[in-house]
Amino acid sequence: MVRVRFAPSPTGALHIGGVRTALYNYLFARQQGGTFILRIEDTDQGRYVPGAEDYIIESLRWVGLLPDEGVGFGGADGPYRQSDRKEIYQKYAHELVERGHAYYAFDTPEALDVRRQAEEHFTYNHLTRKGLSNSLTLDAIESKRRISAAEPFVVRLKVEPGRSIHIHDLIRGEVVFESSELDDKVLLKADGMPTYHLANIVDDHLMRITHVIRGEEWLPSTAHHILLYEGFGWEATMPQFSHLPLIMKPFGNGKLSKRDGAKFGIPVFPLAWKAETAEESFGGFREAGFLPEAVVNFLALLGWHPGGDQDIFSMEELIQLFSIEHIGKSGARFDYEKAKSFNQKYIHAMDDAALVKIVRPLAENKGYHVSEAFLTKVIALMKERVTFLTDFVEMGYYLFEPVKEYDEETLQKRWNGDIAAVFAELTEKLATFDLFNALELEEAVKAFIQEKGLKPGEILPLLRIALVGTMKGPAVFETAEVLGREETVARLKGLVLKGNAPLPASAKATAGEPDNKELKKVSLHVNEFGEIVRDVKTDDINAFLDENVPDKKFTE
Repeated sequence: MVRVRFAPSPTGALHIGGVRTALYNYLFARQQGGTFILRIEDTDQGRYVPGAEDYIIESLRWVGLLPDEGVGFGGADGPYRQSDRKEIYQKYAHELVERGHAYYAFDTPEALDVRRQAEEHFTYNHLTRKGLSNSLTLDAIESKRRISAAEPFVVRLKVEPGRSIHIHDLIRGEVVFESSELDDKVLLKADGMPTYHLANIVDDHLMRITHVIRGEEWLPSTAHHILLYEGFGWEATMPQFSHLPLIMKPFGNGKLSKRDGAKFGIPVFPLAWKAETAEESFGGFREAGFLPEAVVNFLALLGWHPGGDQDIFSMEELIQLFSIEHIGKSGARFDYEKAKSFNQKYIHAMDDAALVKIVRPLAENKGYHVSEAFLTKVIALMKERVTFLTDFVEMGYYLFEPVKEYDEETLQKRWNGDIAAVFAELTEKLATFDLFNALELEEAVKAFIQEKGLKPGEILPLLRIALVGTMKGPAVFETAEVLGREETVARLKGLVLKGNAPLPASAKATAGEPDNKELKKVSLHVNEFGEIVRDVKTDDINAFLDENVPDKKFTE
């Protein structure tokens, strides 16, 4: 039976590339009716970051890649955390020495530093080991004495020169390494902890892993891993290898790194990660407003495609269509615009009731506590306009609270005393509506505009600005219906007041006309009863005219 594993290290936030690796393992396991295992590789205790393990598990849960076995999920082949398997690795390290495929090395870090300084390209290998302090150059009695005396030592893989190591990679085909070019990797460190190479092979063997699907960066290490399988005599159960292509930066050259998120203003982690410093804290796809289904679809196509024109796939379709043979060799460009497009499509296709459940926590985090009926109307109104889930409450904030900012440029171009009077009259008319629905509002407003001899473009943009503050946004009459009569009327009255605030500028524009007509400026305000009334501020206007245009006078 197929058994695969996802084996991240808890050294910080899980990069989005790691999620893709987990996804490909998951898809292959599900398609083959196999087992997907989560193994935490925390042998490098110096790089361990508290909270990283929980972050990994939460990330997998968010994207729906639930392991069958592993840390936090149980299983018969545990423990699945490598730091809990220390004695197992020590046993196999000493066994490999006994089998003649590894040796004890007693070189101190200081001694090795001296060699590195003396030799620019120093490598511990079949050539240099002969002149170093290890069980190959010391007799057995001396080596045993040093170990008994608790003298620090490491266990190194004994790589014999002069052979070609062939790897059949399911993605890259035949890959060949020359053993003469390989170093003698450390397998067991002086603190008794294994390195990645030993722990990886021992665990894969004991957990009966059939396929290793991992990033391209591990391909060079595979030659050492082949030697380890051979050294233990496990060739018959050695898994098949598949090394995934790199995920490339959205622009320029090079592999996508965790720093590229801040550099390009995009998420490169599944979830937000908060560290002690801002430099080590990162945003995530979830917090940016992505649906997990959209992220899965996007990641699946970063290096793999089944062929054809289809680009939207459900998890069930991905499982059915996935094949390692269709994974490409070359790097896949991290196209964030494509990710946004996927998210938009998934939001558009999602049922309104399902979206309400997802958007409600976002709304409440903003302090918007509204009924399910109202939120359902908001979803229906905004759904076709949003790219991110957060857009419902950020871009569409004006559906939950008063307008914060108005399109001042449009107001200055379109607002004048005549329009103000018409707008005030329209406001009073809408206040009398019993049935406040989009269809009747549209008919009534358009009839009113025609009755006044105006064009829709003279009123409707201002109506939109009154409701949402900008020329952009959902359909104006549908917006009014969602807001309701009371709020709609209040916002129209608010614009009337705002539109008449810059009185001197309006008067100045009128005073500059090259004729001798008497000037008449009408101002409007809302009285204590909530009614819009005409208010002629003759003294204020004449004071302004006296100062700026002495030969003009304002009369009521």
